[in-house]
Amino acid sequence: MSGSNGRVRVLYSFPLRLGADRICTTAWHQVDGLSAGADVLVFPASLSRPVRGAVRVSPTLARRKIRLPYRILGTMRAVAMHDWIVARRLEKLAGQIDIIHTWPLGALETLKTARRLGIPTVLERCNAHTGFAMEVVQKECDRLGVTLPPDHEHAYNETKLRKEEEEYELADRLLCPSDFVMRTFLDRGYPAAKLARHQYGFDEKTFHVGGKPRGTNPGLTMLFVGVCAVRKGVHYALEAWLNSPASQAGTFLIAGEFLPDYAQKLKPMLQHPSVRVLGHRSDVPELMRKSDILVLPSIEEGSALVTSEARGSGCVLVVSEAAGAICQHMENALVHSVGDIAALTQHITMLHEDRGLLERLRAASLATVPELTWTAAGRILLNVYRETIAAHRAGTPALPAAALVSGIN
Repeated sequence: MSGSNGRVRVLYSFPLRLGADRICTTAWHQVDGLSAGADVLVFPASLSRPVRGAVRVSPTLARRKIRLPYRILGTMRAVAMHDWIVARRLEKLAGQIDIIHTWPLGALETLKTARRLGIPTVLERCNAHTGFAMEVVQKECDRLGVTLPPDHEHAYNETKLRKEEEEYELADRLLCPSDFVMRTFLDRGYPAAKLARHQYGFDEKTFHVGGKPRGTNPGLTMLFVGVCAVRKGVHYALEAWLNSPASQAGTFLIAGEFLPDYAQKLKPMLQHPSVRVLGHRSDVPELMRKSDILVLPSIEEGSALVTSEARGSGCVLVVSEAAGAICQHMENALVHSVGDIAALTQHITMLHEDRGLLERLRAASLATVPELTWTAAGRILLNVYRETIAAHRAGTPALPAAALVSGIN
């Protein structure tokens, strides 16, 4: 299963700038979390910040400080070029790699080559099934009268969808960071044995409660963090907030950039005196430490990193079941069904009126945050690798890996 030192030998292929924003940060932390228990060779398109530990890095589309500009090539061409290079390199690595970890849209040729060489593979699913995501986002945009830009990541794109679905079929396992993601694949007929449940994490050195006591303001402070897009459900959060008495004395902070058409549709609610639109912020950890709750009423998600970051910072989660948050309703968070504004309003009101409930949920949430770190996520992912390798070598379908992840919803 592994090299002479007993460690799993992982080839980690990432078709973007490792360590940059959003999923590029997720990938960087995954690699960092794996390094303690695996020998990792990373093929990123380029590198935004150094990887710690004894991780070998060999970019595909960059040399020293010079990197191929995605804006000129276009993202689809650039990730395809990365994929082709990784597949060519893989030919020379047979016998030196135990498992390959790939990412969407930059994996097709790598997966084909790995199958021919007999190397097991996993494919990251940082969001729900792409077809599902495109459909539900478009439906909600139509309902609101919001037009997505043609190049938006969730605008319907037949070419993109077909390529991703081909990658789904070729990979041995699909890495699902939440039960919600798993359900979107099960509902489309994918066998449970193909789906591996893992999790994302948070950086406890950055997101923590701090040394200062939380404020004693009479009003509730509710925070939203992320791209203010239809799929994140900001419109649901605004409507529920304004329907709740919490809006009379409290503050709703929105940290993130809006799509222009979406902001225009929400303008009357955004102008309410209790709502503060902050735009993109670099002080998110401090905002979380000063807020009572984090709201995320997503209609589609993978597993939003902000939910674990907020828990580490002492925020109580008020989220939809699609947010992919690691939490339990009424134990350490409040969870509502997608689009259920009445339930979301009730949850906000409960925390506004019952500060004892707020503190009990916060204490329960903080008690288990060590299970949410990137180090913990790395151990879980490594277990998925081992189980996938063993099943591949035995010539049997892999068993569902959900049992490997203790305490995850």
